[in-house]
Amino acid sequence: MARFHTRRPSLSIVTFYTIFIFAFSISIFILYVRTFNADQDQPQPYKVPESPRDVYDEQLWDSPYSRGFHPCVKPTAKYKGVQQFDRYLSVRSNGGLNQMRTGIADMVAVAHIMNATLVIPQLDRRSFWQDSSVFSDIFDEVHFIESLKGDIRIVQELPKTLEAAPRARKHFTSWASAGYYEEMTRLWNDYQVIHVAKSDSRLANNDLPLDIQRLRCRAMYHALQFSPPIENLGKRLVDRLRSRGGRYIALHLRYEKDMLSFTGCAYGLTDAESEELRILRETTKYWKVKKINSTEQRIGGFCPLTPKEVGIFLLALGFLPSTPIYIAAGEIYGGNTHLSELSSRFPNLIFKESLATAEELNAFTNHASQNAALDYIISVESDVFVPSYSGNMARAVEGHRRFLGHRKTINPDRKGLVGIFDKLETGELVEGLALSHMVQRMHKNRQGAPRKRQGSLPGVKGRARFRTEESFYENPYPECICGSRNKREKM
Repeated sequence: MARFHTRRPSLSIVTFYTIFIFAFSISIFILYVRTFNADQDQPQPYKVPESPRDVYDEQLWDSPYSRGFHPCVKPTAKYKGVQQFDRYLSVRSNGGLNQMRTGIADMVAVAHIMNATLVIPQLDRRSFWQDSSVFSDIFDEVHFIESLKGDIRIVQELPKTLEAAPRARKHFTSWASAGYYEEMTRLWNDYQVIHVAKSDSRLANNDLPLDIQRLRCRAMYHALQFSPPIENLGKRLVDRLRSRGGRYIALHLRYEKDMLSFTGCAYGLTDAESEELRILRETTKYWKVKKINSTEQRIGGFCPLTPKEVGIFLLALGFLPSTPIYIAAGEIYGGNTHLSELSSRFPNLIFKESLATAEELNAFTNHASQNAALDYIISVESDVFVPSYSGNMARAVEGHRRFLGHRKTINPDRKGLVGIFDKLETGELVEGLALSHMVQRMHKNRQGAPRKRQGSLPGVKGRARFRTEESFYENPYPECICGSRNKREKM
């Protein structure tokens, strides 16, 4: 077997290779330096450093992170539509616009549970607002009927043969279960028509079948579209707002005469104004509570923020005085006397009267619910929604914004803010950085981020606990809003 011997390289060859590698390295280094210097000689685009204020401004306007949540309202595989057509449910809706809307959505679900045909509801004409609008003035009646035809049968009026027929007149219990309405079907043994005298809060917020909850959402967010005149004008007003500066806040400023009288909130008012509100409360028959301690109401967080308090609050959150703010409200009590305490801090206040022409608004004169519908559209489409009080509209708008992707809604902690405002009044605290830090920290988790609906308050028992629950229409999660694992189950 042959052997191979390796030859050791000579000293001259080693020296040659060493010099060659060193020279090659020097050449590469010189070439790199020349290229680097040439690049440095070229003019570089200037990058404006992003200031902490710019970053905070974006955070102030951005919607909370919604982690892939999306609407899901399709029925389950077990769902069945109504089969019987000869039983009729007639309804008188009560309250303002949003109280009626949520009540009608509930009655759609009740009609399904009771296997009944729903007659187009009558709207409230006897409330504080004295609005003579009928269903088709406010809602798209044809769309309402067509969009729910797979769920229930809806007719515009009772058949002529049943107009004079005896009917059961019912005040269904508040926050009732599906089992309650299943039990009420025994009324069909004696009647073909059941008339429901009140529609608000007739269904429980929780513990209902999934398909019933999703039907409520289909009724509320899909079927109950506003009539074409309202929808078209509402969209035009949103476009005009956008053209003025892009982003805007919709402020639901509940500082109308009826709200202050009903809640008994007189903080910041003159003695004459307080007395006027007391008389209104005493003489309004359908307001049950007559004697109210205004101070206790405010300390408990049951009063709407005043215009001045709203201005302090928004500045403390970090919004600039130039921020466009749309006022979604009726007539502000006291007019400019009280409103000036907000406009002195935020002069760019916008009302529908300054967005729309007199001709456009003429059809809405003396129709409070139709005007409220315009405010609703503009509020749902806003970049930030801020309610000064958690009334029916505030809850409905917040729920709709959650349903559409958790758009930012900042809910003032009215009870927590009372102490801060009082310290400002006494001089213990001044507007500035310290105040801003307190307010921002207090509202870090009150901006509409995804969370499950809250149950009743601890310690509240019996039927009283239902009143303390978060409204289904304020937060339809989890039944009508799904996480990323259920993406195939979208609208």
